[in-house]
Amino acid sequence: MSNRDLSQLSDRDLHKLETDIARRHLDHFPWLAVIWAFTNLAIWLSLWPLVFMGIMPVWLGLIIATVNATASYLPSHEAQHDIIARPGSKLHWLNELVGHLSTLPLALPYRVAKLTHQQHHKHTNDPVRDPDYSAHANGPWHAIWRSIQNRQPRGKGAFNAYGRTLLAINRRDVLLQGALYRVGWFTALIALAWSGHAIEAACLWWLPHHLGYTYLQFFLSWAPHHPGDDKSRYGRTRVFRSMLGNIGSLGMQYHIVHHLHPRIPLYRTPKAYWEMRPVLEARGVDVHAL
Repeated sequence: MSNRDLSQLSDRDLHKLETDIARRHLDHFPWLAVIWAFTNLAIWLSLWPLVFMGIMPVWLGLIIATVNATASYLPSHEAQHDIIARPGSKLHWLNELVGHLSTLPLALPYRVAKLTHQQHHKHTNDPVRDPDYSAHANGPWHAIWRSIQNRQPRGKGAFNAYGRTLLAINRRDVLLQGALYRVGWFTALIALAWSGHAIEAACLWWLPHHLGYTYLQFFLSWAPHHPGDDKSRYGRTRVFRSMLGNIGSLGMQYHIVHHLHPRIPLYRTPKAYWEMRPVLEARGVDVHAL
């Protein structure tokens, strides 16, 4: 397959080839994501007594907590697409449990993430309806700066964009859940600071939240969609090579596979990409970065 010239095939034949390849990677239980979710959460929770009792220095807790916050999103992302288990199945409770619990280090409400992410898939690169559109930037450093700007009280992106999206799709119930979640998070931070643990609260939760979001928005929102001016099925995402590799880029080098077939588990997207590469090239995708 990798050496075949498919440029002369019809759209129908290309679609069939792509669908056949995608089908081989669907319905594989993502054990890694489930184990990852609960292990990552357990490590983050263990930091609190370790730092409070002076067993671990706060600076080390900050580093580990930042890794935890950054790593917490992807298991929830699998749950957002019901990859762990579909609604109505026996294990759907596990899908939802992973979705809700895995992002605690990131302080991200699952329902908000799920609904807004669905809108991102429906309206990728739409300047009005894509809740992640504000992450678009001219280059890497600009993308980092935009991420910081977007999280300011009057910023255009992040939770402000999520709120506008939820209002647009008439999900005020989820918007209220998200607001209560944020109030609860700030209440916990204030309570910790009031009890004399402001530094610990900042280093184990508040700062990792912001550092993790910056990293996630860089690799999940900006890098795979740059320059973000194409809404077509095969142009709204791109293939790219990261100097941090596929693990360092959180698996996003092959993000085009996810947008084409969202229910393929993250751990199978590289293999699916290499099998699908000739089809993508025939579709006009620039595959030469990988």
